[in-house]
Amino acid sequence: MTRVLLTGNGAAAWGARLAGVDYVPAFPITPQTEIIETLAHWMDDGLMDSRLVTLESEHSMMTAAGAAAAAGVRVFTATSSQGLLYAMEMLYTVAGWRAPFVLVNVSRGLSAPITLEPDHNDILAARDSGFLQLHCATCQEVLDTVLLAFLLAEDQKVRLPVIVNMDGFYLSFTREPVEIPEADAARAFVGPFEPGNIRFRASAPVSQAVAVLSGTAYSYFRYEMHLASLNGLAVYDELAAEFAQKFGRRHDAVETYRSADAEIVFVMIGSFALKAKAAVDRLRLAGHRIGLVRPRLLRPFPEARLREILGGKKGAAVIDQNISLGKGGVLFAELASALYGHQDMPILTSFIGGLGGRDLAPEEFYEMAAITRQAAQSGQAPPPRLLYTEEELLEVRKLQAIAQAERERLGVSAPAR
Repeated sequence: MTRVLLTGNGAAAWGARLAGVDYVPAFPITPQTEIIETLAHWMDDGLMDSRLVTLESEHSMMTAAGAAAAAGVRVFTATSSQGLLYAMEMLYTVAGWRAPFVLVNVSRGLSAPITLEPDHNDILAARDSGFLQLHCATCQEVLDTVLLAFLLAEDQKVRLPVIVNMDGFYLSFTREPVEIPEADAARAFVGPFEPGNIRFRASAPVSQAVAVLSGTAYSYFRYEMHLASLNGLAVYDELAAEFAQKFGRRHDAVETYRSADAEIVFVMIGSFALKAKAAVDRLRLAGHRIGLVRPRLLRPFPEARLREILGGKKGAAVIDQNISLGKGGVLFAELASALYGHQDMPILTSFIGGLGGRDLAPEEFYEMAAITRQAAQSGQAPPPRLLYTEEELLEVRKLQAIAQAERERLGVSAPAR
């Protein structure tokens, strides 16, 4: 095992290389492009026995990925942000084909306005597509999770594509020490792709789908996909245990940090959870019983495990790096639905932050803990809160004043509020 400094993009590329992928359909988009560039260099240098093909769009890329997986080869690809949305039609299609392959998404905020910084609205837009979702917080997790994702996708009880998600820039271009497993050990863990009845041969063509179905048959196949996704809960637990035994690193479906005796916990996904860990340590030093709960597996949603972990807690501060416009945080809504109606569950508080890569300061974690503690004592949760500092609000007001002055100059009325 070799320990080197790798970006998250480099770690994703290493995961694909160690998994022995056969085919990489690709289309560049910031901040994902480095993954494909790295794989292309390795193939040019003869270090990977694989085929990389650049397509004219993410829509075509996803079509090619699904078609190749349906033909019985191991497929890897990657995208980000607007690219994932451009491919959205085919996300639903290839999942419906039950085509097992791995897609890395490097999260980036969505237009408009345009940003290159990360949040999770791109990946959460895909949560109902049939793809399973795994969310990473470190570069090491990215590499390891790509290996796990191939086995999860290809398991006979699942046979669905898997998205491995990491935050743009915070992980994709940040170098961290990463342990690269020996190629033979990684290949032995992942093994060859066993297509089973997933195959296509020109000499023996077999239809693997029906173009148009009535409501009854359509319902049946959609429900079969749902059950297959739920199978992923047990399959992933088995794979994580096997991975820990072979490589010494455990990636449970839900990570917990200092939460066993905690009264209050932060709940969040992605790399910003590392900031929460640092805040937990500081709050512990100040005498507060606080911890962190981080779902790695978001689809299927590990409801039972979350209820087990959160049972008996007084409060949970759910921090969403996304916003479902007109509703609020997606993770908050999903967690609330999982806990509703069950006994001894914590009161939930909702915070939305990190949109477009906006940082979360330590003091904000301290304030969220205090608000949640107060809510637990009063039994009354406050409305969802968008995280902003006083300085940021002043900056927004300056921008509003500039915009108003420009409207007055042009004789344009202000938009309705």
